[in-house]
Amino acid sequence: MTNPTSDALVSTQWLADHLDAPDVRVVDASWYMPAQNKNAREIYNAQHIPGAVFFDIDEIAADDSAPLPHMMPDAIKFSAKVRKLGLGDGVRIVVYGQTGSALAACRVWWMLRHFGHHDVAVLDGGLPKWLAENRPVTDAPTPPRERHFTARANSFLLREYDQVLANVKSKREQLVDARATERFTGDADEPWGKAGHVPGSRNLPFDRLLNADGTFKDADAIRTAFHDAGVNLDKSVVASCGSGVTACVLALGAYLAGKKEVAVYDGSWAEWASTEGSPVDKGPA
Repeated sequence: MTNPTSDALVSTQWLADHLDAPDVRVVDASWYMPAQNKNAREIYNAQHIPGAVFFDIDEIAADDSAPLPHMMPDAIKFSAKVRKLGLGDGVRIVVYGQTGSALAACRVWWMLRHFGHHDVAVLDGGLPKWLAENRPVTDAPTPPRERHFTARANSFLLREYDQVLANVKSKREQLVDARATERFTGDADEPWGKAGHVPGSRNLPFDRLLNADGTFKDADAIRTAFHDAGVNLDKSVVASCGSGVTACVLALGAYLAGKKEVAVYDGSWAEWASTEGSPVDKGPA
């Protein structure tokens, strides 16, 4: 394990040693913002860790008619989709991204935990670290063997719009925003419409939890980053971002720092900015 105090990360060496284990499943959960003009599935088809299946967060999501991107599906749809990927009960799932530990790999880690599968970890450093160490990749397809997935939703790990709106007044939970500071303050273009942030929220850009090589910082450094952002990990925390992806980096980072349950505002700024009447603040927290 990368972090001996956590089961949420595995090192590239750990995965290399367990790649052929019958109870280990590997998942490429890469995703790119539209402006990046990259196709994660095509990159997966060209090269992926042997045995990995591709998890598309825009496909394993709420109904296609939903106005927001990659929203959490219901338990029935989620279990139907993941079992076809060979992901289910009794296996250890290792999720990686094509750009390091962050982004959708953490989203899938959170989704699986939300539906009750806790034997899941993110590959620290992701595919870039794997490739830098000259470890094997393949373009061969991985035909999955369907496996039963028992979905038991944990509502504590997910927040919806009305809950976040009520929290603006009650301040019962700390809302921490993973977007870049310029987006949080409203000083940069916002791809989801209105600029600014949810009143009362704090700002901790997700990349402050990562090293230059895309691996996670150690637990002490992560705790310091939350503290410096004005977030007390001894109290209830909800993570938000642009569309519910990088918020999960904060959730995993907090987990590594000892905060085992951080909720994610699934709709995040995409929903908040597009909902009429949502209060918005600008400037620093």
